[in-house]
Amino acid sequence: MNYVLQYGQVWPYLPRLLDGAVLSLQIAILAFCGGLLMGTACAAIKSFGPRWLAALVGVYVTFFVNTPQLVQIYFLYFALPDSGILLSSYNAVLLGMTLNAGAYLTEIQRAGFESTRRSELEAAEVLGFSRMQQIRYVILPHVAKVLFPPLSNHFIIMTLGTSMAAVFGVEELTGQALNINAQTFRSIEVFSITAGIYVVLTLIASLLLALFGRYVFRARAGGF
Repeated sequence: MNYVLQYGQVWPYLPRLLDGAVLSLQIAILAFCGGLLMGTACAAIKSFGPRWLAALVGVYVTFFVNTPQLVQIYFLYFALPDSGILLSSYNAVLLGMTLNAGAYLTEIQRAGFESTRRSELEAAEVLGFSRMQQIRYVILPHVAKVLFPPLSNHFIIMTLGTSMAAVFGVEELTGQALNINAQTFRSIEVFSITAGIYVVLTLIASLLLALFGRYVFRARAGGF
């Protein structure tokens, strides 16, 4: 093998890779926040809602947890147009990741709801709290502290999972790497730099999440 590393041919493309990293982070943040809102609502329904509505949530969770996320996005991007619903590649990826995250975060948060001590709920009932007030003032603060580490880990997984957006032509980090590789044919250099950017991106995100959790919820995240 006479392959000679020539990173000098790839470094000029570094700004494009960094732009792709920003887009990857943007998709991960938006999908995670949307999924977190959906997961909170669905977890509350599964724990405290009527049976018929909890059953519908169960169907949603079962479907999105037990099918590949890539297939879900394929459906949104390629199948929905047959019904007259057209989504851009970016919107299809964002919606697919949001729905997928909502299903996983439903189960994570439901476990947090169920971990709330019964004595705290009984005290809230004695004080005359409504069900919504119990969720807001008793359950959610408890859930925020207990579930911050697994929620943080899920965000990191989602950040890495944005790489599948390249399949649909979204020029996030992996998408930019594929385009640059097609122009330079320096695969080792391009993808080693790309991998390094992913490492830095996830380490920074883990550190920020750990600091946020420590000072806001007194919780630890990401092993920090």
